Amino acid sequence: MADLFVGASVRLIARPPYLKTADPMPMLRPPDLLAIAAEGMVVDRRPAGYWGVKFDRGIFLLESQYLEVITPQEEQTEVSG
Repeated sequence: MADLFVGASVRLIARPPYLKTADPMPMLRPPDLLAIAAEGMVVDRRPAGYWGVKFDRGIFLLESQYLEVITPQEEQTEVSG
């Protein structure tokens, strides 16, 4: 797996037990708010090993174990396929 970085396109590969919003006062949300394979963009790095990831349904704090980086080759294939 490629290393995560701010600005990376990522895909959700597993659901955490709950989703934590990236709001100033984070809230816990049910994990089925995001589908497996949902794609988003890393917007920031947070303490305790969390990444802020912007999905269509909002910005959530996730650990790297639940994410995989989408390589430019994959993005190219999805657009042309």
